[in-house]
Amino acid sequence: MGFKLLQLHLHGLFRSRDLELGRDADTGGQTLYVLELARGLAARPEVERVEVVTRLVQDRRVSQDYAQPQEEIAPGASILRFPFGPRRYLRKEQLWPHLDDLADQLVARLQQPEHRPDWIHAHYADAGYVGALVSRRLGIPLVFTGHSLGREKLRRLLAAGGDHDQIEQSYSISRRIDAEELALAHADLVVTSTRQEVQEQYARYGRFQVERAEVVPPGVDARRFHPQSTGAEAEALDALLGPFLRHPELPPLLAISRAVRRKNIPALVEAFGRSAVLRERHNLVLVLGCREDPRQLEKQQRDVFQQVFDLVDRYDLYGQVAYPKQHRREQIPAIYRWAAQRQGLFVNPALTEPFGLTLLEAAACGLPMVATDDGGPRDILARCENGLLVDVTDLEAVQDGLEQAGADQARWHRWRDNGIEAVSRHFSWDAHICSYLALMQGKLEARQPAVARSGDSSAVASRLADRLLLLDLDHSLELPAGDGLVALRQHLEKDARSGRPSALGILTGRSLAVARHRFTELHLPDPGVWITRAGTEIVYGQENSSDPEWSRMIAVDWNRERVETTLQDLGAHLKLQEPEHQGDFKVSYLLRQSGEGILPLVRQRLRQRQQAARPSLRCHWFLDVVPMRASRSEAIRFLSLRWGLPLERILVVASEQGDGELVRGLPATVVLAEHDPSLDSFRHQQRVFFASRQSMSGVLEGLQHYRFLSRR
Repeated sequence: MGFKLLQLHLHGLFRSRDLELGRDADTGGQTLYVLELARGLAARPEVERVEVVTRLVQDRRVSQDYAQPQEEIAPGASILRFPFGPRRYLRKEQLWPHLDDLADQLVARLQQPEHRPDWIHAHYADAGYVGALVSRRLGIPLVFTGHSLGREKLRRLLAAGGDHDQIEQSYSISRRIDAEELALAHADLVVTSTRQEVQEQYARYGRFQVERAEVVPPGVDARRFHPQSTGAEAEALDALLGPFLRHPELPPLLAISRAVRRKNIPALVEAFGRSAVLRERHNLVLVLGCREDPRQLEKQQRDVFQQVFDLVDRYDLYGQVAYPKQHRREQIPAIYRWAAQRQGLFVNPALTEPFGLTLLEAAACGLPMVATDDGGPRDILARCENGLLVDVTDLEAVQDGLEQAGADQARWHRWRDNGIEAVSRHFSWDAHICSYLALMQGKLEARQPAVARSGDSSAVASRLADRLLLLDLDHSLELPAGDGLVALRQHLEKDARSGRPSALGILTGRSLAVARHRFTELHLPDPGVWITRAGTEIVYGQENSSDPEWSRMIAVDWNRERVETTLQDLGAHLKLQEPEHQGDFKVSYLLRQSGEGILPLVRQRLRQRQQAARPSLRCHWFLDVVPMRASRSEAIRFLSLRWGLPLERILVVASEQGDGELVRGLPATVVLAEHDPSLDSFRHQQRVFFASRQSMSGVLEGLQHYRFLSRR
């Protein structure tokens, strides 16, 4: 039997044919890479199956192709589309609240032996987040490729004068960086395209381990990207670009990219407009994706196009600049060849370029480059010797580089030949796939993945029954609960007399002993499970110790003493709580001043000292630091897997600041009327019910809404 591989590519529009590259900021080079990777892997004899997981979209504004749950890419390779979040198409920054839904769906599917892959490869931060959760819960090895990293994007945007709050609002940059840290903490292997990514970009992350990173240069499809042109394609390109150009025979400066700020296309137009030499010697050709009605473009795309149009007008570049509205994906190789036939140059002025696939495509077609002195272009030039690198933040440097690159015909021919030969030797898809598979086998063979087990204790399994009601002892069960508590007791007693009674579970930040003492005052049926000390302990029924398997899982890389030492100098903000509030896997503090501003500072300290720990704030005053792999939410998922209890049969109650982790994903959630305002942002979640009543009355209202204790 061969390898079974799962690729996670969640955002954008993904299908097996006619990729809409450049349609928006989310449908670019990563999309093409994942598709070609799936095809290349499926063609290998040692690979049995490749599945690409992406989002199912039902939206009249996009093709119905994206609403199909399954689609074949090639024999042995297919696309699986899962619905999560609204039915409509969303940009990637709006997907964050819905990713836990996908993680829960994937765990339910992959725990079945016939669907379990040998490894998961997550592409970009959103897939990295989902991949980390699935890997953690099922013990499946994780490979991560960031493609573009949040810390580098933030650095570049701030350097360009961006406002931090505006960047946060536009790009959800903090959530993206947190997701990248989580993915790196769980990744067995990090695949990058350049050494610069490893040394200068990933190295900024606290959870990155350099020994787990490997450089695998991207591949180019030699069947499509080659220097041999045909008369028919040349005529088609003349028809596409000729109408824009007064002298179409001049060597073009060609740029192919999405119309987004990071690609820095307006800077190229301005450098061209400023230079009399460039305007006399060259045309400028901009292939920036397809556009129909500009009003349908995203704001960032509209802004970039408007900047281009304004610069063309300011420098009177009409007849010298081509920017076609439409092109087909299959025309891209022909566009490179068309430019090469005229001894043009491929220009990549991106502010940051971690990958550089278009540079390799251009080189394979015989087109030398002038590119940003960053990331992928550095490695490509080192191997190909087919152009120049320039500082794209300096317009004079861009102008000088372009003038110099186009000044020597003999050198242009040498660059062309170097590029064609080097791509064939170093950057073919065959070479990429061979390196990729060899790394997977070498890195992951020695790893013995933990397999999530079904319940092996009949007593516990029977207590958990086929439904689990989880109540928060610290809040939703506060005394006096009045008639609501009496009614809940009656419901549970009636339910207990049914054939398959529901189990009661307790969530609490307290110790087990204190929680049990407090629970006796409620006169409710005995809980089947206790999730105590902020999710770091799981105790069943009348037992007295935490599930040892859960303890082993969350103990990975945890060092309680070092966590305390790391945060010791934050005494002006934090005060350690009394010993009875501490735990082996929990360091608890009391804030000296209420507010969430302390969380980023604590996260930063933990990352700087490479501590596998996560802070959470409860009720605005209480800060718990627990292992990276521990939380109340993850404890619930552990229970679901260990005892074969589907998440849809679990109901949790939320009300306080810090309960957001309970609201995400597939479990049914009841938010009480007296809830903290921070929970209002979850009103759009499908599995969340906001009760109109308080305390136990709200719990009963939620039980009735979900018909949770009823038997059909």
